[in-house]
Amino acid sequence: MSELLHLNQTGHSAAFFDLDRTLISGSSAFVFGVSAWRADMLPSKQFARDAVSAIAFKLRGDKGGDVVAKIRERILGAVTGLSQDSLVGLNETIVPKLLERVRPESKQLLDLHRRQGRATYIISASPKELVEPLAMALGMTDGIGTVSEIVDGHYTGGLVGPFCYGEGKVEAIVEIAKWEGFDLHQCYAYSDSISDLPMLEAVGHPVAVNPDGRLNQIALQRGWPIVIFARRTKRVIRRTTAGIGTAALAAGSFSAGWRLSARRR
Repeated sequence: MSELLHLNQTGHSAAFFDLDRTLISGSSAFVFGVSAWRADMLPSKQFARDAVSAIAFKLRGDKGGDVVAKIRERILGAVTGLSQDSLVGLNETIVPKLLERVRPESKQLLDLHRRQGRATYIISASPKELVEPLAMALGMTDGIGTVSEIVDGHYTGGLVGPFCYGEGKVEAIVEIAKWEGFDLHQCYAYSDSISDLPMLEAVGHPVAVNPDGRLNQIALQRGWPIVIFARRTKRVIRRTTAGIGTAALAAGSFSAGWRLSARRR
């Protein structure tokens, strides 16, 4: 843990975590779909279609094209017509299931950031009504998600503010930074997906977590830390030699595992 002494501890900063395949394994949309279907809030055909989409995204990641529009349609379409009360009511089922999917390495990273005095945020395209309770359950500062328009207690399918995906995440963290007085050059961001490249570029300490192919390539080119959260163990393997401060926090208490993996290469 001595590597942590190299961290820059000046200024007011935060750590921003993507949700799907970064903070948690798999897709939060799939968990939502299963819960909504079991609560008779989602027709079987729509559930099957969304399940296939979620699994495909998990396997392939963001492959470009009109991805933003498709994901926005999927997120907003999933709640259109539902009452806000019914969606919030699903949290009793959804939050425990998402907590089971939180990677042990992610939990330790959250603890490390908190010890350094940083605020911690989930930032996700998923509905804020689902993201915020998960963040609270993890003891994080807040959960930033997509805010849908509500009329007479029901979701219309419209947006309030930016869609929290791609550039929309940057808008969200810039607004948070202004409000809270964060220095983005001292902030951290974690993601697995090329879709979050704008968010990673917006902070001083970007970290690629189990990155997809395109993000992996960019991280290597730019010397960003790349960490692999093992699926079956609590070990993190370092794959870059980027600055010791960022790399140390990216792994934290997993530094022994890093040294072991380095000796084996």
